[in-house]
Amino acid sequence: MRVDKFLWCVRYFKTRSIATNACKQGKVKMDGTNLKPSKEVFPGDKIVARKNQVNYEIEILDLPPSRVGAKLVNLYVHDLTPKEEFEKKELLKYSQDYYRKKGTGRPTKKDRRDIDDWFEDASEETKKDEQKS
Repeated sequence: MRVDKFLWCVRYFKTRSIATNACKQGKVKMDGTNLKPSKEVFPGDKIVARKNQVNYEIEILDLPPSRVGAKLVNLYVHDLTPKEEFEKKELLKYSQDYYRKKGTGRPTKKDRRDIDDWFEDASEETKKDEQKS
């Protein structure tokens, strides 16, 4: 089975084209060498796939006939990813919070809508006050 199809079948990537692009960008490796999307994989192979700044290390146990449900993934793949990789991901979340705290920087769409609603409410109140006068 092709490596891009395998990674899609065992749900490491949402679509096959994303898996193919990851292979082309050098994010999928076997024994330290980049894999092309068309590379055939077999049971017993160990693959390292980089996704969301985490290097997932997986060992192929068996080849699925097609895309499998999330509960059945463990029948085909053994995850060898060290816990340190997931801890790095947690640290990245905290570092992103450091750079932009809520309420600072450019307003988001939601912030913008809230500001517009506030100005509309204020203008309606002034119109009512003018009508009373």
